[in-house]
Amino acid sequence: MSETDKKKKSGKGELRETVVILVQALLIALVFRTLAFEPFSIPTASMQSNLLIGDYILASKYSYGYSRYSLPYTEMPFRGRLLGNTPERGDMAVFRPVPQTDNYVKRVIGLPGDTIQVIEGILHINGEPVERESIGRIEDVDSNGLTLPVSAYRETLPNGVSYTIQEVSDSAQFDNTAAYQVPPGHYFMMGDNRDRSLDSRSLNSVGYVPFENFVGKAQWRFFSIEGNIPPWQIWRWPGSVRWDRMFTSVYD
Repeated sequence: MSETDKKKKSGKGELRETVVILVQALLIALVFRTLAFEPFSIPTASMQSNLLIGDYILASKYSYGYSRYSLPYTEMPFRGRLLGNTPERGDMAVFRPVPQTDNYVKRVIGLPGDTIQVIEGILHINGEPVERESIGRIEDVDSNGLTLPVSAYRETLPNGVSYTIQEVSDSAQFDNTAAYQVPPGHYFMMGDNRDRSLDSRSLNSVGYVPFENFVGKAQWRFFSIEGNIPPWQIWRWPGSVRWDRMFTSVYD
């Protein structure tokens, strides 16, 4: 075999090896996204100040098990869920509302069988008001750049889970509601930015969320940038990336 033939054979071998490595990497990434973690971006203000516009999070698929909504294709030949645990009150979860085609990120507030009501901005669970402690006034900016002063509170659920919520006022559209009775196998979801969140309080838009429609449990922020700037625009990173929010738990 001539030297030229040897080089051609070597080149073909290297190309084949590169292709094999790329295919293996893609398969690993697909399995990771399907079974372990899936990335999501936060495009709206509904979970501020806990999840900011421009945060990128990882949701664990295995926390709640697997359904046709948590797998890459919704037309799967099974219904219900395989493996996993049921959501707990206070979890931040990614889910697909029944009337919608987009994924939402909200907090689990009501469990199956619960009665949920908001009275003058105060969340009530099973007839009891949820503890809410004022922590001052701040400014909130929504996805359209509209800035409003809001009141921040530390809300503590009956199971001890505590987090910050925001209220523009205690007399907005969903600050005084009828009592919601959560059906069996369903959950009541609310945004932490209470007056800037479309959630289960709107029965026609979101409503009660079946357990099957859960995609995963929000776990970590892995990237964060102001103003919904696409992360691939690296030249805009200086002054825009929120370095202190990267690789942090969403429950900090």
